[in-house]
Amino acid sequence: MKEQKQDILIIGAGLCGSLLALRLAQRGYNVSVYEMRPDLRNVDISAGRSINLAFSNRGNKAIKLVGLEDKVNALCVPMNGRMIHDKNGNTFQSNYSGRDYEYINSISRRDLNVLLLNEAEKNDNITIAFNKKCTSVDFENTTAYFEDYHTKNTCDKTANIIIATDGAGSAMRKSYYLNKAFLFSFSQEYLTHGYKELRISPKPNGEYKTHKNALHIWPRGDFMLIALPNLDGSFTVTLFLSYNDGEYNFNNLNTEARVLEFFENEFPDALRIMPNLIKDFFNNPTAPLGTIKCSPWHYKGHTLLLGDAAHAIVPFYGQGMNASFEDVVEFDKILNLNLNNWEAVFKAYETKRKKDTDAIADLAIDNFHEMKDHVNQTVFQDKRKLEMALEKTFPNAYSSKYALVTFNEDISYREAMLKGRAQDKAIIKLLRNGTIAVNGDLKVILEKVQKTTEIFLQDDKILGFNK
Repeated sequence: MKEQKQDILIIGAGLCGSLLALRLAQRGYNVSVYEMRPDLRNVDISAGRSINLAFSNRGNKAIKLVGLEDKVNALCVPMNGRMIHDKNGNTFQSNYSGRDYEYINSISRRDLNVLLLNEAEKNDNITIAFNKKCTSVDFENTTAYFEDYHTKNTCDKTANIIIATDGAGSAMRKSYYLNKAFLFSFSQEYLTHGYKELRISPKPNGEYKTHKNALHIWPRGDFMLIALPNLDGSFTVTLFLSYNDGEYNFNNLNTEARVLEFFENEFPDALRIMPNLIKDFFNNPTAPLGTIKCSPWHYKGHTLLLGDAAHAIVPFYGQGMNASFEDVVEFDKILNLNLNNWEAVFKAYETKRKKDTDAIADLAIDNFHEMKDHVNQTVFQDKRKLEMALEKTFPNAYSSKYALVTFNEDISYREAMLKGRAQDKAIIKLLRNGTIAVNGDLKVILEKVQKTTEIFLQDDKILGFNK
C-alpha cells in the first residue's frame, strides 16, 4: 500500500476521528472527515452531555504520536487523587498512586476537540465537512450515504476505505447489523443508572470553591456525585443515579423541593457551593450509561469500526477517551508493519486490540461499584493505604490495579486487568485473615502479596480465565 495514494473516509469528527484524521494525514493519506454535528468551534455545545474527561498516560501516548503534547498539557488540570466527601461534609484524599509523579488530568472535551480539529485542518490532505449525518454505509462498495442537517439534501462519498469513529450510535455498525451480509455479533448493556451534568461555578474572583487538584466523589452506596475541575475555576459535576430504584431516583426527582431535599440529605456540602443547582438540574438532560461490544470490527478490506463505534464503555475508569486514543496508536503500529492490503491490516488490528477493549469495558463496570460504594468500606480503605505505601516504598516492584491501567501505558488493558484483579483478591484475603496489617513490615507484606497474587494468577490460568 502506498499511503499517499490512498483516499480514506472517516465518519465522525469527535475526539477519536479528529485525532485519527490528523495521524493518517501525517502519514500521507488523503483524508475526508464527515461529521453529523455543526462545527463546535462556531456554535455552543448543548449543556449536559460533556462529562469532563480524565486524560492519562494512554491518551498522552497518542498525543505524543501526533506531536501535540505541550498544547494538550496546557488544557489540563492535574488531579492527584480522589477527594472523598461523607454526608457530614468531612473529606479525605485517596491518591491515585504512591508515586508523586503519577496523576491524571481533567480536560475539557470541547477544548481538546477544538485543538485536534484546528491541527487537522492545517494539513492540505484533510477536508472536513460538518452537518453531514451518515444514514447508511454500503460496505461492499465502500460508499457512505449522508443527509445534510440543514437542507436535508443527500449525498454519498466513496473512498478506498471507510473508518467509522462515530461513537456509540455508529451508523456503520448499524449497517453491519442490518445488512446481515456476514456474521456480526453485537451486545449493548445499560446500567440501571443514568447521569446528569451539573456545575459548581467559580468564586467571583475566579478561584475554586473547593480543592482544585482532585477528582471529588460523594459516594453513597447506590449512587454518587463527582466533580472535576476546569481551567476557569469551575467544576463539572455529574450525578450518577438510578432511573427507578431507591428512595431517590431520576424519575421521582421531579420538583424543586424534592431535588433540594435530596441534596440537603445526601450532599449538603456540595449544595452549599451550587447555587445554580435547580436551574442545571431541570435544564440539563438525563442520559443513559451503557457498554457496547461487537465483532468483527471490519468488513474485508473495506471498512473498520474504531473507538466508541467498536467498544463504547461507561466512564468510571476515566479510560473512554484514553482507550480510543490508544486505538489510534495501535492502528498506527499495525500500519508500520507494511502489510500487503487493508484486509490484513484490519484483521491484525482487531486481533491485537479487541481483547484489551473488552477488558477495559469490564474494568469500567468494576470501578463504578468501587467509586459509589467500596471507597467507604474499611477493608477497601486499608487496601488502598497499603497499596500507596507499597508503591511509595517499592516504586519499581509494585503497582496497584489502578496504576497498572492508568499509568503503565506499555502494559495492555487485559494484562493490567488480570494482574490487578489477582492483586486485589490477594490483599483483601490477607487483610481479612489477619496475615497482613496496615502497620506491618512493608517488605514482608510485599512478599506475601506477590506470592498470593501469583497463586491466584496460576489458578485463573488453570481455570481458563486468563486466556
